Amino acid sequence: MTDIKPLAVVTGASSGIGFELAQQLAERGFDLIVNAEDDARLHEAAERMRAAGASVQTVRADLRDYDETERLYEAVSGTGRPVAVAALNAGIGRGGAFVDNDLADELSIVDLNVRSTVHLAKRLLRDMADLDEGRILITSSIASTMPGSFQAVYNASKSFLQSFAQALRHELKDTGVTVTSLMPGPTETDFFRRAAMGDTKVGQQKKDDPAEVARQGLDAVMAGSDKVVAGSVKTKVQELANKVLPDRLKAAAHRGMAEPGTGDRPRDADKET
Repeated sequence: MTDIKPLAVVTGASSGIGFELAQQLAERGFDLIVNAEDDARLHEAAERMRAAGASVQTVRADLRDYDETERLYEAVSGTGRPVAVAALNAGIGRGGAFVDNDLADELSIVDLNVRSTVHLAKRLLRDMADLDEGRILITSSIASTMPGSFQAVYNASKSFLQSFAQALRHELKDTGVTVTSLMPGPTETDFFRRAAMGDTKVGQQKKDDPAEVARQGLDAVMAGSDKVVAGSVKTKVQELANKVLPDRLKAAAHRGMAEPGTGDRPRDADKET
């Protein structure tokens, strides 16, 4: 890596919104350190980023694990370069009734979505604060604005991230460091397949373009905005409605979208062959 370009870090960068964030940062003139759990897909994604002119270092790590998260941070600090932008994007979900889902699956959501974000934010923000410059983007969700019937732990994890991002932003308001939360709606990624939500209405509906979500997120972080509801007009309208609707109505509406069997195709229809 050279010291000419600013350095960006992106987690969950092998596909979906994370890949688009990393790809667009490369196109905007950043060098990259990118992370994901899947080594093969991460290296394939990195080659596409290099084609945009970026120097790219890959770090395969499962951020649900403390030591693996530390290893990613050590790779970042080992460059000796300040991090200009960090997109803390890695996350997973799980559909289904809370009483039916495996405890291990639910705790994985907490470990990746919440724990690893807190861990990396602690490490990276201390470095940024010492330099009085840097930008953090935390991928929250429109899900943070509503109780997640049949996605109870996932929505709660995103509510945590939304609150966390806004609290950090206020703490750092008199510094050169900014924190921005990215709030996408349902987006065309692997998320719903991996979350076993192929037979739900939300899993089968038309979704937002991850490239557009990433573009809006990066525009917001570069502008130093506090948050951005990214994606389609439909997603933005939903966020506005959720500001005034009572929780009981939002929980009922979410159930209608996320309860298993609400879609018109069976769960296995969208599985990869």
